[in-house]
Amino acid sequence: MNVRRPHISGIALAAVTAVGIGTLTACSSDSSAAGNTDKFDVVASFYPMAFLAEQIGGGHVKVTSLTEPGQEPHDLEISARQRAQLEDSDAALYLKGLQPSVDEAIGQSGLDTKIDAATLTELEDHGAVEHDHEGEEAHSEESPSEEEEHALDPHVWLDPVKYAEIAKGVGAAFEKADPDHAADYKKNTEALVKRLGALNTEFANGLKDTRSKVFFTNHSAFGYLAERYGLTQEAITGVDPDSEPSPARMKELQQEAKADGVTTVFYETLVSDKTAKTLADDAGLKTDVLDPLEGITDKSKGDDYFGVMEANLAALKTALGAK
Repeated sequence: MNVRRPHISGIALAAVTAVGIGTLTACSSDSSAAGNTDKFDVVASFYPMAFLAEQIGGGHVKVTSLTEPGQEPHDLEISARQRAQLEDSDAALYLKGLQPSVDEAIGQSGLDTKIDAATLTELEDHGAVEHDHEGEEAHSEESPSEEEEHALDPHVWLDPVKYAEIAKGVGAAFEKADPDHAADYKKNTEALVKRLGALNTEFANGLKDTRSKVFFTNHSAFGYLAERYGLTQEAITGVDPDSEPSPARMKELQQEAKADGVTTVFYETLVSDKTAKTLADDAGLKTDVLDPLEGITDKSKGDDYFGVMEANLAALKTALGAK
């Protein structure tokens, strides 16, 4: 389509997406596909945002992901070619705060329709910043900055309720940007929100009666999910999956595993499992996958968002001793 739409005041286009091959029928991981089609061309930052765009847009949209399948989205650096593709598209859907390179490129683009998912729900601070307990005395006079101390957690798509809130905002943005197909966008949004509501009920019922409420993860991606279902996430590292934990943090987790009856250390598909397996070996725990759904690959335990979330629920029920 590549037609400049009227500016959508008050709505920032939000989405982050790494599209899985064969997962989204109208999505494309080939970044050369953006723009100049007879459809509503949407550039999405990584998989969760691409999935929303595809589900809501249906046959009226052409979705292109800035993050390739299997690429860790936190590490994405936007190329000059991708910047040009943004300019050729009708809309951008991203999640501000997750990928700084994407934030910058979309902010500098001339697009009229920029949907920031972070504006469509409330982001929270889940205390994701890990303090290095070793050396605290040596650095006692250097307290972390307020920004470091209170960094907002971007992983809202792992809470079906918040993901549904974002879906409603994206649907409304699509309706305004492409009014010729507004009725279909509205219908598709309602169907997606209904499915997410059913998923939320399934999680709530499956996790309400468990032997333990504490689970260990490789990085701090599951704060919203834990809060929604009355669980406690203990992350080896913070929001950055590539950061290294301190020896004091590893020892602390070993002790907590014994105290809280933790059986499993979860790792994910797009980053190294070395640290998780080290902790599991030292503490005599099992390991399993809990997927933060930042991208779909052939290693994913599901073909799309719903399939992977179902696998996550099954893994949590096993690890927590659901009754």
